[in-house]
Amino acid sequence: MYQVVRARLRALVYGAGTALRRRAARQALRRDAGMVTSEYAMGIVAAVAFAVVLYKVVTSGAVSAELQGIVKQALDAGM
Repeated sequence: MYQVVRARLRALVYGAGTALRRRAARQALRRDAGMVTSEYAMGIVAAVAFAVVLYKVVTSGAVSAELQGIVKQALDAGM
């Protein structure tokens, strides 16, 4: 009962549209407060998979040689 009276007073003071928009925004925030445990697990699995792929690419022969060449060239440029 108290909430109904409070909502009606808000509607009178702020206008009906504003009160409804605020209520809808609050409800949306409550529904999407965060990820559940399964979403965290899937995010971690995806991050680990991406890290493994990135590690494999960076440690491959061609990429490793190119990175070493870039570092050597940068160090030689200072002299």
